Amino acid sequence: MRRPATDAEAKALASGVRLRIIRLCLDRALTNKEIAERLDANPATVLHHVRTLVATGFLVPQEERRGPRGTREVPYLSTTKSWQLSLGDQGAGTNRAMLDAFNDELALLDGQADTANFARLGLRLTPAEWQELQDRFQTLLDEYAGRERTHGRPYSIFLAMYEDRSRD
Repeated sequence: MRRPATDAEAKALASGVRLRIIRLCLDRALTNKEIAERLDANPATVLHHVRTLVATGFLVPQEERRGPRGTREVPYLSTTKSWQLSLGDQGAGTNRAMLDAFNDELALLDGQADTANFARLGLRLTPAEWQELQDRFQTLLDEYAGRERTHGRPYSIFLAMYEDRSRD
Protein backbone atom coordinates (compact mmCIF):
# COMPACT_ATOMS: atom_id res chain seq x y z
CA MET A 1 0.00 0.00 0.00
CA ARG A 2 1.33 3.40 -0.93
CA ARG A 3 1.37 6.23 1.56
CA PRO A 4 0.33 9.77 0.62
CA ALA A 5 3.22 12.00 -0.44
CA THR A 6 4.01 15.03 1.65
CA ASP A 7 3.89 18.42 -0.04
CA ALA A 8 7.72 18.49 -0.18
CA GLU A 9 7.85 15.01 -1.75
CA ALA A 10 5.19 15.88 -4.34
CA LYS A 11 7.03 19.10 -5.19
CA ALA A 12 10.32 17.20 -5.55
CA LEU A 13 8.67 14.78 -7.99
CA ALA A 14 7.09 17.57 -10.04
CA SER A 15 10.29 18.09 -12.05
CA GLY A 16 11.25 16.12 -15.13
CA VAL A 17 14.92 16.72 -14.36
CA ARG A 18 14.58 15.32 -10.85
CA LEU A 19 12.67 12.29 -12.15
CA ARG A 20 15.50 11.64 -14.62
CA ILE A 21 18.08 11.97 -11.83
CA ILE A 22 16.19 9.40 -9.75
CA ARG A 23 16.20 7.07 -12.76
CA LEU A 24 19.89 7.65 -13.53
CA CYS A 25 20.86 6.72 -9.97
CA LEU A 26 18.60 3.68 -9.79
CA ASP A 27 21.17 0.99 -10.62
CA ARG A 28 24.41 2.60 -9.47
CA ALA A 29 25.51 5.60 -7.47
CA LEU A 30 26.54 8.64 -9.50
CA THR A 31 28.26 11.84 -8.46
CA ASN A 32 26.81 15.26 -9.19
CA LYS A 33 29.38 15.67 -11.98
CA GLU A 34 28.44 12.32 -13.55
CA ILE A 35 24.74 13.18 -13.37
CA ALA A 36 25.34 16.59 -14.96
CA GLU A 37 27.34 14.99 -17.78
CA ARG A 38 24.62 12.44 -18.49
CA LEU A 39 21.96 15.15 -18.52
CA ASP A 40 24.18 17.57 -20.44
CA ALA A 41 23.34 20.12 -17.74
CA ASN A 42 25.10 22.66 -15.57
CA PRO A 43 26.57 20.96 -12.47
CA ALA A 44 25.37 23.79 -10.21
CA THR A 45 21.79 23.36 -11.44
CA VAL A 46 22.02 19.60 -11.04
CA LEU A 47 23.38 20.04 -7.49
CA HIS A 48 20.26 22.03 -6.57
CA HIS A 49 18.08 19.15 -7.80
CA VAL A 50 20.26 16.53 -6.09
CA ARG A 51 20.03 18.39 -2.77
CA THR A 52 16.24 18.55 -3.10
CA LEU A 53 16.11 14.80 -3.76
CA VAL A 54 18.39 14.04 -0.81
CA ALA A 55 16.36 16.29 1.50
CA THR A 56 13.15 14.47 0.56
CA GLY A 57 14.66 10.98 0.74
CA PHE A 58 14.65 10.09 -2.96
CA LEU A 59 18.46 9.94 -3.11
CA VAL A 60 20.89 8.75 -0.46
CA PRO A 61 24.51 9.90 -0.38
CA GLN A 62 26.98 7.04 -0.48
CA GLU A 63 30.46 6.86 0.97
CA GLU A 64 32.61 9.78 -0.14
CA ARG A 65 35.35 8.97 -2.63
CA ARG A 66 38.32 10.76 -4.15
CA GLY A 67 38.01 11.90 -7.71
CA PRO A 68 40.58 13.23 -10.16
CA ARG A 69 43.23 15.42 -8.56
CA GLY A 70 42.06 14.38 -5.09
CA THR A 71 38.72 16.16 -5.27
CA ARG A 72 36.00 15.03 -2.87
CA GLU A 73 33.10 13.31 -4.64
CA VAL A 74 29.86 12.08 -3.15
CA PRO A 75 27.93 9.52 -5.20
CA TYR A 76 24.15 9.30 -4.80
CA LEU A 77 21.86 6.29 -5.11
CA SER A 78 18.08 6.23 -5.63
CA THR A 79 16.00 4.84 -2.79
CA THR A 80 13.01 3.72 -4.94
CA LYS A 81 10.87 5.71 -2.50
CA SER A 82 9.01 7.42 -5.37
CA TRP A 83 7.38 4.09 -6.29
CA GLN A 84 6.01 3.76 -2.75
CA LEU A 85 4.09 7.04 -2.72
CA SER A 86 0.59 8.01 -3.72
CA LEU A 87 0.32 11.52 -5.12
CA GLY A 88 -3.47 11.80 -5.17
CA ASP A 89 -4.52 15.39 -5.90
CA GLN A 90 -0.86 16.46 -5.84
CA GLY A 91 -0.09 14.37 -8.94
CA ALA A 92 -0.94 16.89 -11.66
CA GLY A 93 2.51 18.48 -11.64
CA THR A 94 4.19 15.12 -11.43
CA ASN A 95 2.19 13.78 -14.38
CA ARG A 96 3.55 16.61 -16.54
CA ALA A 97 7.05 16.01 -15.19
CA MET A 98 6.79 12.29 -16.01
CA LEU A 99 5.77 13.11 -19.55
CA ASP A 100 8.68 15.56 -19.88
CA ALA A 101 11.15 12.98 -18.53
CA PHE A 102 9.70 10.34 -20.87
CA ASN A 103 10.12 12.61 -23.89
CA ASP A 104 13.70 13.47 -22.89
CA GLU A 105 14.55 9.80 -22.46
CA LEU A 106 12.95 8.89 -25.81
CA ALA A 107 15.09 11.53 -27.50
CA LEU A 108 18.14 9.54 -26.37
CA LEU A 109 17.05 6.64 -28.60
CA ASP A 110 18.31 8.78 -31.50
CA GLY A 111 16.26 7.19 -34.26
CA GLN A 112 16.36 3.68 -32.77
CA ALA A 113 12.61 3.46 -32.31
CA ASP A 114 12.82 -0.32 -32.66
CA THR A 115 14.18 -0.41 -29.10
CA ALA A 116 10.84 0.93 -27.83
CA ASN A 117 7.47 -0.75 -27.90
CA PHE A 118 4.41 1.47 -28.22
CA ALA A 119 0.76 0.50 -28.08
CA ARG A 120 -2.51 2.41 -27.97
CA LEU A 121 -5.88 1.02 -27.15
CA GLY A 122 -9.29 2.60 -26.80
CA LEU A 123 -11.72 0.86 -24.49
CA ARG A 124 -15.15 1.33 -23.00
CA LEU A 125 -15.22 0.17 -19.38
CA THR A 126 -17.59 0.29 -16.46
CA PRO A 127 -16.22 1.94 -13.30
CA ALA A 128 -15.60 -1.54 -11.84
CA GLU A 129 -13.72 -2.68 -14.97
CA TRP A 130 -11.68 0.54 -14.96
CA GLN A 131 -10.68 -0.08 -11.33
CA GLU A 132 -9.88 -3.72 -12.09
CA LEU A 133 -7.61 -2.72 -15.00
CA GLN A 134 -5.79 -0.14 -12.87
CA ASP A 135 -5.35 -2.65 -10.05
CA ARG A 136 -4.02 -5.35 -12.39
CA PHE A 137 -1.43 -3.02 -13.92
CA GLN A 138 -0.43 -1.80 -10.47
CA THR A 139 0.00 -5.37 -9.22
CA LEU A 140 2.12 -6.31 -12.23
CA LEU A 141 4.31 -3.21 -11.98
CA ASP A 142 4.71 -3.67 -8.20
CA GLU A 143 5.82 -7.26 -8.80
CA TYR A 144 8.53 -6.20 -11.24
CA ALA A 145 9.55 -3.20 -9.15
CA GLY A 146 10.14 -5.51 -6.20
CA ARG A 147 12.51 -7.79 -8.08
CA GLU A 148 16.27 -7.71 -7.57
CA ARG A 149 17.87 -5.49 -10.22
CA THR A 150 21.41 -6.79 -10.43
CA HIS A 151 21.27 -8.46 -13.86
CA GLY A 152 19.84 -7.74 -17.26
CA ARG A 153 19.49 -4.71 -19.48
CA PRO A 154 17.83 -1.53 -18.18
CA TYR A 155 14.28 -0.88 -19.38
CA SER A 156 11.71 1.73 -18.47
CA ILE A 157 7.95 1.60 -18.66
CA PHE A 158 5.73 4.62 -19.19
CA LEU A 159 2.05 3.84 -18.79
CA ALA A 160 -0.64 6.45 -19.22
CA MET A 161 -4.23 5.52 -18.43
CA TYR A 162 -6.88 8.18 -18.71
CA GLU A 163 -10.49 8.87 -19.54
CA ASP A 164 -10.57 9.66 -23.25
CA ARG A 165 -12.85 12.68 -23.34
CA SER A 166 -12.28 13.14 -27.08
CA ARG A 167 -14.57 10.17 -27.74
CA ASP A 168 -17.61 11.30 -25.71
